[in-house]
Amino acid sequence: MLADLLHDCKVALAFLTRLPAREVRPWGAADLAASVPWFPVVGALVGLAGAIAYALAIWAGLPPLPAATVALGATIWLTGALHEDGLADVADGFGGGRTRDDKLAIMRDPRIGSYGALALVLALLARAGALAALAEPLAVAAALIAAGTVSRAALPVIMTALPQARLDGLAASAGQPHPLRAAAAVLIAALLALLLLGGTALAALVAGALGVLAVALLARRQIAGYTGDVLGAVQQLAEIGVLFAAVAAG
Repeated sequence: MLADLLHDCKVALAFLTRLPAREVRPWGAADLAASVPWFPVVGALVGLAGAIAYALAIWAGLPPLPAATVALGATIWLTGALHEDGLADVADGFGGGRTRDDKLAIMRDPRIGSYGALALVLALLARAGALAALAEPLAVAAALIAAGTVSRAALPVIMTALPQARLDGLAASAGQPHPLRAAAAVLIAALLALLLLGGTALAALVAGALGVLAVALLARRQIAGYTGDVLGAVQQLAEIGVLFAAVAAG
């Protein structure tokens, strides 16, 4: 039992971060689908890394906005820009493609277009601005960790609720989680958000859910399902929603 839990944890770490989570046992789609309850935990670790980077930057004398860029740089490095890349691809595909096939082809193109560049800039400005508005390191830490955990818990929800838009690629290789495992991820995220944000947790969860819903509805309309890029966009919008809620409540 413990070995299986550790295996699932390492799979989630390997999927969502660039950490060297070496695993002797080979793993595939079924293992990744089984690991989704660990997604919010991994998200919390990513948020914690950003919080530590922010606190160090403040300690070194940087103002809140430059410190926020350091924090975001740490999280982006730790995840290999996995989610940011997905957001850019979705913006390019949905904004530039005329047909479903066109959109999917553009999303697979490694080059970034105007829509993708603008989406990245706006997302980074939104996140950095929110962290700078919170300013105080403990408040930033709570918001970053909560945003990390809630936004990663949204991924298995989309993987369970929407069909896969293509038969190959990252989403197809991830498999479909059992609904109870997706629910476990949401419960873990909700509990961590409540612990970190207290009375602001409900507003943060609602704001994050609205971001997830917006991307999900758009993806269903545009490509009749989800891809790995859509999961990246979901994470980014959910994270921004949680951070905005934390700022509004503060």
